Amino acid sequence: MKQTGIAVIGGGPAGLSAALEAARLGARVTLIDSEDRPGGQLVKQTHKFFGSRKQQAGVRGIDIAARLAREAVSLPGLEVWSRATVLGYYDDRVLAVERGGEFVKLRAERAIVATGASEKVLAFPNNDLPGVYGAGAVQTLMNLHGVKPGKNVLMVGAGNIGLIVSYQLRQAGVNVKAIVEAAPRIGGYLVHAAKVRRAGIRIYTGHTVKRAYGRDGVEGAVIWRLDRNWEPVPGTEKDFEVDVICLAVGLSPLADLLWQAGCRMRYIPELGGHVPERGRDLETSIPGLYVAGDVAGVEEASSAMVEGRLAGLMAAAGLGYAPADLVAVKEELHNQLAALRSGPTGVKIRQGLAQLGEPYNAN
Repeated sequence: MKQTGIAVIGGGPAGLSAALEAARLGARVTLIDSEDRPGGQLVKQTHKFFGSRKQQAGVRGIDIAARLAREAVSLPGLEVWSRATVLGYYDDRVLAVERGGEFVKLRAERAIVATGASEKVLAFPNNDLPGVYGAGAVQTLMNLHGVKPGKNVLMVGAGNIGLIVSYQLRQAGVNVKAIVEAAPRIGGYLVHAAKVRRAGIRIYTGHTVKRAYGRDGVEGAVIWRLDRNWEPVPGTEKDFEVDVICLAVGLSPLADLLWQAGCRMRYIPELGGHVPERGRDLETSIPGLYVAGDVAGVEEASSAMVEGRLAGLMAAAGLGYAPADLVAVKEELHNQLAALRSGPTGVKIRQGLAQLGEPYNAN
């Protein structure tokens, strides 16, 4: 059986940040990721982050991923297991891991689950036709492999992901016929909406997909308007000739491992679905097991990185690797999270966190 101080499960923005924070403090860390290189969704993000310098403002996601990955392989005490999947977490703090076709047991004094989220789907007739993609798949094709998913795209969802991927499709020379959003208002940041509007892409709010059609793949899609009760309005149909329908309709925390481990879970729609109960410092109902990033509640990558640092800090402190100014560092990270969740765009996440209990009400 292998031993480590802290096992970090998931190598996306939250997991990488957690592993680096803990390793910098002197803890022995094993970062476990199912992909062939760490970075998670960051490796697909060609747009620049915005906000404050502390949250990598002005830097592209792909560049953030590269910098964090370089630091991870250079830090003593931090071992990266790529193409490895955690199959279970057990009462004796042993993780069952499949690595390179072999079954490995890893005992960790502390563990941080940063497994991210999975894409939601949308039910409509013929949604199983070839050419119906999740937005993450489209980003993988374009930004990792340089492959256009098709020629004409209908984007479903006007949150940040839908808006950003629409703009990236246009940059790649793909014709985005329209963006369809069921809600009466655009859900993403106005800076992203303004970019797609300037690119000439029309956004249909208060609309959804009625059906897709095609023989061997998508050949078109019909949308229709929704009334204030979210019921479709017959006679408002619009037909688009497209070969791709891209779904950007939200994410669900990828919490399978937390369920298996026996964490207390809560269903909070504002956070994306079922999330673990945890304290303000991200420790779950199982002592020594922490969470960070989208698995704790779907937010932006900036928040995931800050949560990762907080989880790494607290896990390392629990093993005796606490900085002299632990309280000050912890509060600074909490302040950064509060700033990221402030204003109108943070209403949803604030409402979700408030349902976790009193420690979050101030955020």
